[in-house]
Amino acid sequence: MAAASSSSSSSPPSPPPPLPQGAASPAEEPRGGGGRLPVPAYVKAAAGSLGGVMEACCLQPIDVVKTRLQLDRSGAYRGIAHCGTTVARAEGVRALWKGLTPFATHLTLKYALRLGSNAVLQSAFKDPTTGKVSAHGRLASGFGAGVIEALLIVTPFEVVKIRLQQQKGLSPDLLRYKGPVHCAKTIVREEGLFGLWSGALPTVMRNGTNQAAMFTAKNTFDIVLWKKHEGDGQVLLPWQSMISGFLAGTAGPVCTGPFDVVKTRLMAQGRTGDIKYTGMVHAIRTIYAEEGLRALWKGLLPRLMRIPPGQAIMWAVADQVMGLYERTYLQPAHV
Repeated sequence: MAAASSSSSSSPPSPPPPLPQGAASPAEEPRGGGGRLPVPAYVKAAAGSLGGVMEACCLQPIDVVKTRLQLDRSGAYRGIAHCGTTVARAEGVRALWKGLTPFATHLTLKYALRLGSNAVLQSAFKDPTTGKVSAHGRLASGFGAGVIEALLIVTPFEVVKIRLQQQKGLSPDLLRYKGPVHCAKTIVREEGLFGLWSGALPTVMRNGTNQAAMFTAKNTFDIVLWKKHEGDGQVLLPWQSMISGFLAGTAGPVCTGPFDVVKTRLMAQGRTGDIKYTGMVHAIRTIYAEEGLRALWKGLLPRLMRIPPGQAIMWAVADQVMGLYERTYLQPAHV
């Protein structure tokens, strides 16, 4: 009996049953690619907001020129350079930074919401077995993030920004809107709360399409150019992030030009007084009939001068912030 007991106690324990093919171990399940925990959504949101501040300060003059060109029905401006020099000469150099406060605030909040909501939506679309996001899931996450930012942040801030930018003149006393807060209060008083959401539909279409393309393209360029996969622990150099961000930001403006022009026209006209356009479809038809097909892409060149460089600046900052968090707080998983 003793011998039998000794033999039984010394026998090695039976190995655990093998995992099914393709299944992840418990230690791997909550982690991203490369055996690392994913960067939290709130960190991505903070990284995006810091990138937004830098982008706004650098590129606001181009946005002012774009808005003036889109609102120019009489042909007062002969192009980007002529528009910029005319504004600076007639209204002062500071006029090129008109609307900077709402623009910077709107970019800060927009990028925080964009990167944060995209991270949350991607986690919902992740394959529970592999932890990876499919191409369709990435597109859907980007589109959803664009719709959320358009409704909560972009539309009201852009209404205020465009109303400020379309004002021409040097004397603040002669301007209808004295600043962003006064502008918002005036719109709500005269047009109602929903006046701040003029042009919401084309804004939703523009931003949803833009972000679906941008997030998918950024991830693709990171992989193709730098062999960088999300969650692998690799941190791109700033110039690498800038190249990927710049390339990712080029497709959206070309595809969404008509939505952007219509959005600007609807936001500028308000909801009271002289209503030229009754909605998105009516605005597209009217602009096409009165100004021709090319008018639907007015301001495309300044958009291409602003959005791709803006994405380059934003991603250069955001990738470094997320990389710093990874290096400081996230350690490789030992499995």
